[in-house]
Amino acid sequence: MKYGYARVSTAGQDLQTQIDTLKKEGCKKVYQDKITGTKKERPAFGELIQELKEGDTLVVTKLDRFARSTADAIATIKELFNRGVKVHVLNMGLVENTPTGRLIFNILSAFAEFERDMIVERTQEGKTLAKQRGDFREGRPKKYGKKQIEHALKLLEDNSYKEVERLTGISISTLTREKRKR
Repeated sequence: MKYGYARVSTAGQDLQTQIDTLKKEGCKKVYQDKITGTKKERPAFGELIQELKEGDTLVVTKLDRFARSTADAIATIKELFNRGVKVHVLNMGLVENTPTGRLIFNILSAFAEFERDMIVERTQEGKTLAKQRGDFREGRPKKYGKKQIEHALKLLEDNSYKEVERLTGISISTLTREKRKR
C-alpha cells in the first residue's frame, strides 16, 4: 500500500497542495504534521513509520519533508529498507535499496540539510544587520498605528469597549492593554 506524508513548518501554512499531490500519486492514506522539521517529535510521522510494513511505499513530495538532517534521513531510510519498505521522493524519484540508490539519497540529503542551514544562517545575518538600525523591533509589526489607537481610546470616553471594537476593528484585548499603558 502507498502511504503519504505531508509536513509544513508552522500551523499557519497549508498542507493541501502536498496532500493533493500525494493522493494523485495513489496514496491511500496521508499522514500530516504541522511542525518544524527541526523537531525530533513529529507525531504523525512516528505513527506512519510504525504502520509501514514490508511491501508498502512511503511517498513524500520533497526530501526536506522527510527528515530533519542527513543523519536522520539515512537512519530512517536504512530502517525502512531493512523492513522492506520502499521510499518515493516525488521530486527525485524512487529511492532504490542499492549502493547507487543509497549514495544518491545520502548526497541529496546532505544538500537538503545544507540548504536549510544556509537559510537559517542568512536569516540570522539579516536579523543582526536589522538590529543595528535604530528603528528595529523584534517580532510582528504593530497592526494599528499610534493615531488609530489614540482615536479608539478617545471613543472609549463615550462608548463601550464592544462599540469601539465594532467601530474601529481594534479588539477589546488590545484596547484594554493600550488603556492600561496610559
